[in-house]
Amino acid sequence: MRRLGISLYPQHSTLKDMKRYVQLAHDNGFDRIFTCLMSLNNDQERQKLQQINRFAQQLGFEISADIAPAVFEDLGLTYKDIGYFKEHYHLAALRLDMGFSGQEEAFMSLDASNLKIELNISNGTKYVENILSYQPNKDNIIGCHNFYPRRFTGLSRQHFLQTSQQFKANHIRTAAMISSQHATFGPWEETEHGLPTLEEHRHLPITVQAKDLWHTGLIDDCIIGNMYASEEELRALGQLNRHKLELKVEQSVETSILEEAILFKEPHFNRGDVSEYVIRSTQSRVKYKNGDFPVHDSRPLTLGDVTIDNNLDVRYKGELQIVLKEIPNAGSTNVVARVVKEEQFLLAHIQPWASFGFTK
Repeated sequence: MRRLGISLYPQHSTLKDMKRYVQLAHDNGFDRIFTCLMSLNNDQERQKLQQINRFAQQLGFEISADIAPAVFEDLGLTYKDIGYFKEHYHLAALRLDMGFSGQEEAFMSLDASNLKIELNISNGTKYVENILSYQPNKDNIIGCHNFYPRRFTGLSRQHFLQTSQQFKANHIRTAAMISSQHATFGPWEETEHGLPTLEEHRHLPITVQAKDLWHTGLIDDCIIGNMYASEEELRALGQLNRHKLELKVEQSVETSILEEAILFKEPHFNRGDVSEYVIRSTQSRVKYKNGDFPVHDSRPLTLGDVTIDNNLDVRYKGELQIVLKEIPNAGSTNVVARVVKEEQFLLAHIQPWASFGFTK
């Protein structure tokens, strides 16, 4: 089950506003919360976090808190005392911003508190393999990427894929951060440029970020790193298909009822014998071989065009394609829709045999 999460930073908000936000997230299918113990400044902020965490836990949220060895030291605790955080902060997981030696993390995963130990995926070292060598309780080992408030410091796609694969290869649950275009707060200060994991996500709509992360097949949970996301963003994320890429399209005015049915109601998958020019979904041409596909919008084709072949091509009429490169149109292909600009980059990541769909 893929999951959605929000972040809470009590030093930047009132308890009333956080409760409203948590309830709104809950109503839209969210059930994870990220917070930070390292950025709390005083007992009042700690008490506020304890109160909002208790409220969220009663709604079914699982709460993970960023922590570092210094937090243990300030409280006079060691890695053997993690049950304290479950009891006082109602946590389900401790995210280790800075790790220990490997043996300590394995030991914590075996603690009677049954807290999950959330590792930093983004570093890209052999950290996780080192921990696994100490025979931890793997059911209590999970991972989460960092977020990056400063522009141009977020992860590259290559590094993101490489580090995420290290965790998935070891069958460890993963999470990454997506960024609201309306939220203003992070754990330390106002965040003018968001809190994404991937740099290329920084200014994209939040739904596109989540679609991209889930479509890699390497990320289980998407967590909004900054606070507060808008109600519209929470609702849109809650409505996403978490297991199949659904591309947002703008439908052509002259698209027929039959073409619209093929576009939105038929199942689609990319053929295994892939082309560098188009993504082919061919089953509709078999099902609707006797259908009527009058000519319309038969202009030259460009990246993002969604097409269905028309009556001028008896063999291929009814076949749906998504254009990957500019190609000429002999007049036998109708442009029935177009993938919105901000999602066109996703087309390059649709693999052979991968299923996909469309939404308005």
